[in-house]
Amino acid sequence: MTQREPKRRPGNARVTIADVANRAGVSPTTVSHALSGKRVVGAATKGAVQEAIRALGYRPNAVARNLRTRRSHMAAVVVPDITNPFYSVLTRGVADAVDGVGYGTYVCNTDGLASREETFLADVTDRGVDGVVLATVDPASRSYRQPAEAGTPVVCVGGSFDHPGVDLVAPDDEVGSRSAVAHLIARGARRIAMIQGPSESISARAHGYRKALEDAGLTVRPEFSADGGWTREGGRLAMRRLLGATPRPDAVFCANDLMAIGAMDVAREFGLTIPDDIAIAGFDDIDAASMVHPSLTTVRTSAYETSRTAGELLLGRMTGEYAGSSRTVVLPCRLVIREST
Repeated sequence: MTQREPKRRPGNARVTIADVANRAGVSPTTVSHALSGKRVVGAATKGAVQEAIRALGYRPNAVARNLRTRRSHMAAVVVPDITNPFYSVLTRGVADAVDGVGYGTYVCNTDGLASREETFLADVTDRGVDGVVLATVDPASRSYRQPAEAGTPVVCVGGSFDHPGVDLVAPDDEVGSRSAVAHLIARGARRIAMIQGPSESISARAHGYRKALEDAGLTVRPEFSADGGWTREGGRLAMRRLLGATPRPDAVFCANDLMAIGAMDVAREFGLTIPDDIAIAGFDDIDAASMVHPSLTTVRTSAYETSRTAGELLLGRMTGEYAGSSRTVVLPCRLVIREST
């Protein structure tokens, strides 16, 4: 078998199967069979095709492939805030899970808005993505129904669901928050506030907070609850409100670390010493939690393990390896005690 010199191509024209076939000295049909693996191709011929692909820098036409297979080989990752380190790691975990088998990822940032979440889910469904990983800020959100009912596999990270084909991966939020609040009680705090996220009143982290207070015989006080919007600035605003209460809290549990860091900023503004005047704990254990001063006591969840697991569940559905009923994977949390308590 002799190789033919490729014909000159103008400018940056795309290398085609015909070019590969010409260089390898075979037919375009043989190149297609060598690429797809649907027909047996001799080792020598396949080697010649692979050499030609490398020499010419040939890349398959993804658009044409998608039209033939009716698959996009793309997964969408929908998150509330890509600047939040937790969601950055989460996105990476999903990408690592699906990338090795030829799937790319879209990342959709909703800014924590239900309207944007619904718009993105409608858009990626229309674009024909093969699957969706959804991290919603609203535990009661049912926006996943749109892609799921269109036949698109969906895995939720956190929240709740009632759809037979939707999988869930979540840290054990209630147990984690109960352990954090119980720790604050054990160190002597009795007026413990919570900085929450939107719709937190129905979340597992809020349930854990209230349960720990009830277990200790302490009152759940409405004035000791404030919405921090999951952001550092939101945590600052919420902490200013809480410190205006009479009497003010002697400890604050925050539903994520960014809000806890914002709360620490304001405690210092008020001239309070952490933890002597007020103890503060967070949730997630992002990298910054161990870097701030004082270092932040928090509940450790593995964003990477959570998202990698979500990606693997999604991959099973996208490839057809799993087509059964919904699955729930609950991952353990661990309290990490640092200087802020």
